[in-house]
Amino acid sequence: MSQPFPVNLDLDGRPVLVVGAGGVAARKVAGLLRAGAHVTVVAPDAVPEISEDPDVRWFPRPYQRGELASYRLGVTATDDPEVNALVAADGERAGVFVNSADDPDNCSFTLPSVARAGDLQVAVSTNGRSPALSAWLRRRIEREIAAGHDQLLDLLAEVRTEARTTLGTSEIAGWDAALDDGLLDLVRAGRIEAARATLRGHLGLDAEPSSEVAG
Repeated sequence: MSQPFPVNLDLDGRPVLVVGAGGVAARKVAGLLRAGAHVTVVAPDAVPEISEDPDVRWFPRPYQRGELASYRLGVTATDDPEVNALVAADGERAGVFVNSADDPDNCSFTLPSVARAGDLQVAVSTNGRSPALSAWLRRRIEREIAAGHDQLLDLLAEVRTEARTTLGTSEIAGWDAALDDGLLDLVRAGRIEAARATLRGHLGLDAEPSSEVAG
């Protein structure tokens, strides 16, 4: 059996259609707006989070056959299997990927549960088999990355840029060794310069890695 291919989509400025406008749809819409998508919602009725949001274009009517073809991505969040199936079929014909909430048979992609800390994102997926397990694992990961990981990411990105400038590439040995050498503990202790010295040393940007550790 084939495995789904995980990918982060750049939806900034791209049109996305959401069919349905209840609480589940509102959560999907919120995530799409955070990604910069231009969101259109079609549903006869809508919760205030959708109907009163100036960033959402809401048409108070049922989905019309074939209209998905004008969009880059489709999401259905209805309790009507026939509507979900119609949108999925339109997606197949138009080459538009469709996610159908709690209806894996009408999905051409599934949405992972995502833990976030700044630009750090950790996605958990069960390929649509158990959203509850995905959410449970996400909460555990959120607790783990709550302290220090976003600052660690900032430091890694900064030194990666330095490595590319100085060495011509950031694809070099030393990243794992540095991360295993107490970088997160140093960052959590507020010792950013010690963490930077340790990282630069492991990457060959300094002569020797720092021996300082978090106290």
